[in-house]
Amino acid sequence: MKAINKHIKTKKNLRTACLELQQRLADMSKAAMEQAQESANAEKGTMEDRFESFREQCQLDRNMHAKQLQENLSGLLVLQKMDVNRECESVTLGSVVVTESQRFFISISLGEVKLQGKSYFAISTSTPLFKAMYGKKQGDAFPFRDKMHQIVEIY
Repeated sequence: MKAINKHIKTKKNLRTACLELQQRLADMSKAAMEQAQESANAEKGTMEDRFESFREQCQLDRNMHAKQLQENLSGLLVLQKMDVNRECESVTLGSVVVTESQRFFISISLGEVKLQGKSYFAISTSTPLFKAMYGKKQGDAFPFRDKMHQIVEIY
């Protein structure tokens, strides 16, 4: 019972860390989008034709940041809806997978997340690595990049 509570606490802490990181990314995207829009709006005057391409570039930048913001908000939604209050017996969304060499948190793609001195790699369900390990159970092995990986623990 203690191990289950510890695992659930770890998953909750991982989700919280991922939520904080994803929120920072969303905030940065929003700020960059607003800055690009302000730059486009600020360039007016008698030489409008000269600045038209500048404004167009600012608008393209704004649109790129708006798309990033939308992706970040979608990631936040996935994290918020993810059930981390249960132990997982196989690799699925919300599980922590420990292999002989790394720890993975199946959530959204955020890269390395440090928690209590340990590294976890937050990966999404659309990555090739997840697809290679999907549905596997503790003790199973899976091939990835010409190497076999052994699943030591799933929770």
